[in-house]
Amino acid sequence: MRPVRFIFAVHNHQPVGNFGNILEETYQRSYLPFLDVFEGYTHLKIALHTSGCLLERLAEEHPDYLDRIAALVKQHRIEIIGGPFFEPILAMIPGRDRLGQIAMYSEYLKKRFGADIAGLWIPERVWEQSYVRDLADAGMQYTILDDSHLKFAGVPENRLYRHYLSEDDGRTFNVFPGSEKLRYLIPFGRVEDSIAYFRNIAETVNDDAVLVHADDGEKFGSWPETYRHVYEEKWLHRFFDALCENSSWLRTTTPSEALTATEPLGKIYIPDGSYREMTEWVLAPEQQNELEQLRKDIQNDSRFPVIKQFLRGGFWRNFKVRYPESDEMYCRMMSVSTRLNKAVAEGFCGADIDLATESLYRSQCNCGYWHGAFGGVYLPHLRNAVYRELIKADNLIDAATQRKTTWVESLTADFTFDSKNEVRLTNDKLNLLVLPHRGGTLYELDIKTIEHNLSATLTRKPEAYHQKLLRRYAPDAPQEERKMICKQEGLERRLQYDPYPRKSLIDLFYDYDTDFDAVRQQRVGQHGGFVQAEYNAVVRKNPGKIQILLSREAEAYGTPIRIDKAVTVSESSSVVRIAYRLSRLPKDYHIHFAVEFNFAGMPGGTDDRYFYTGDKRCTGGNTDSTGRRLGNLSTNLDLTGGRELALCDEWLGLDVTLSANRPTDFYAFPIETVSQSVEGFELVHQSVVVEPHWRFVADAGGVFDVEMSLHLDTAAAEERELKARNFLKDAALVMVQGEW
Repeated sequence: MRPVRFIFAVHNHQPVGNFGNILEETYQRSYLPFLDVFEGYTHLKIALHTSGCLLERLAEEHPDYLDRIAALVKQHRIEIIGGPFFEPILAMIPGRDRLGQIAMYSEYLKKRFGADIAGLWIPERVWEQSYVRDLADAGMQYTILDDSHLKFAGVPENRLYRHYLSEDDGRTFNVFPGSEKLRYLIPFGRVEDSIAYFRNIAETVNDDAVLVHADDGEKFGSWPETYRHVYEEKWLHRFFDALCENSSWLRTTTPSEALTATEPLGKIYIPDGSYREMTEWVLAPEQQNELEQLRKDIQNDSRFPVIKQFLRGGFWRNFKVRYPESDEMYCRMMSVSTRLNKAVAEGFCGADIDLATESLYRSQCNCGYWHGAFGGVYLPHLRNAVYRELIKADNLIDAATQRKTTWVESLTADFTFDSKNEVRLTNDKLNLLVLPHRGGTLYELDIKTIEHNLSATLTRKPEAYHQKLLRRYAPDAPQEERKMICKQEGLERRLQYDPYPRKSLIDLFYDYDTDFDAVRQQRVGQHGGFVQAEYNAVVRKNPGKIQILLSREAEAYGTPIRIDKAVTVSESSSVVRIAYRLSRLPKDYHIHFAVEFNFAGMPGGTDDRYFYTGDKRCTGGNTDSTGRRLGNLSTNLDLTGGRELALCDEWLGLDVTLSANRPTDFYAFPIETVSQSVEGFELVHQSVVVEPHWRFVADAGGVFDVEMSLHLDTAAAEERELKARNFLKDAALVMVQGEW
């Protein structure tokens, strides 16, 4: 029986923007107890990858944990695996940012652990063969991919026991196949079964075998039921005991040691792909269901082990097609990356450029850009974190390039890479992005002072798992579907899908008697060819002011109608002026016209986020005597005859007030999605719809005019920040005076 080398690689990660309580719970249930157990087994070795976004948090909150890892690195018991600092999908970022992120993280790890970094973790194992050139140029020697990657390249099962050499543009790079079988055995199977698998390899492979486990560290304690299994029932202790007991032929090693001790099994070029589940999640819902049914139909066929290597899912980049919100973040990130690269090329440097680079890299953290069993794009706090870093990077580039204190400008370009031009209106306080060719909608609204995108919404759409949710109460539902965990009751009744993206400046014509419930539940008789249709766009520039005029003629109520809408931004102003003119309206016809706005990142269901009405802004969380609260931001509102509706988010320090120059009715209601996570199904608040609307009878002139103002007040946030800065100054002064 020949010796077997075993690489036990663990990957720990928490995304940028994740809640502190989740990180702390995961630390206490996974990262810390795993290290506590491993330290005691002095003859064992592992490889460890910790994403930079997690490592920074651990450095702040648990530096002693990192000190213990550094000691094990010095003892050559842990090999640190590097990678891009903030865990981006490498296919989502420019080559310059790949190199920058990898270099930044390798330097950080060298300083923190004294580790020379030879290999990198590929985030979500999303692989494209063209990576090889950049990875080699970054000084990396190896990575670990799933064995399915290599199977798709034609490697048979009995040749997956050592690393392979790959190449691109003359650069070479080593790839270890991570064992899918070990991913499921560890820690979910019996310890004896893992040892039996190792023994079988030792007895059947007449060569230097290297087997690799490479998977999430969170499954050792944080995944449902795993803490009890791994630690209370001592699965990890028993597994490490078994490795020690069989150390005469089963030797734990590190990737770098294995590269030195063994030769590659050959050269290979690996198709683009990811782990099996990820390639399935990227498919359209009907395709996911078809693929799942196909697997069930043939899994008992004796030929299935051969057939399954040819069953492939989709291509990761198509998450940008499945979820336009992912594409919006990607396009915005590319814009900031290009702008930063241009500034550096022009010779700008210094602290602001360094901080802008770091914020750009943080915005590239992958978790908010896709969706599977882990929430991803459905989690507002992850999308908000992406935009926060992008807006912060833009602000820092402004500072680095010494832009004027107050300014306003516009730019027309293809920001979304769809061959159509969008328009950006921006000043020193706001950034607006408008889609003339998709209904003249406002698809991004950045409030620079608080680094918040008020349009980071999500459109409700079908998901493959929704069918399982609907079937769970059926008499013939499979047992696993009946046991699905739902965090709220009646989620199957909350499924609803949107006919258009939930953005702002959406122009709607309803039946005259359409009521609130019909709009909220989308049981509407909608008229007019305006939603998502192409508008003509003209940008007007005046001293201190920029305006985009959007126009379209289309049929509504059986007759041609024209809409002209103008969006105006002024220098150093936090107010967006919006003017509408409807013309060519049919005389004496009863019209019901609405303009839909969606505001994101202001959660519902909490007392410090609420609607109110009145003539003055909220101050310190309370309206003055002229105003009144109307409920938290999950409240359904059907208001008549007013001129203003306001939303307050005390946590953000933001007031959003939409006002009109004529009597206006307002609908308001939450947009909530039903999505899956590793813990089950849950209802997630995505945005608040505010829909001013007007019922009127067209006069002889066939014209209807209304002017609206969107006032974005961050005075509370700015006052809070000023107090914090003054506190730090006072604290520093006390320290200097020796009175701390």
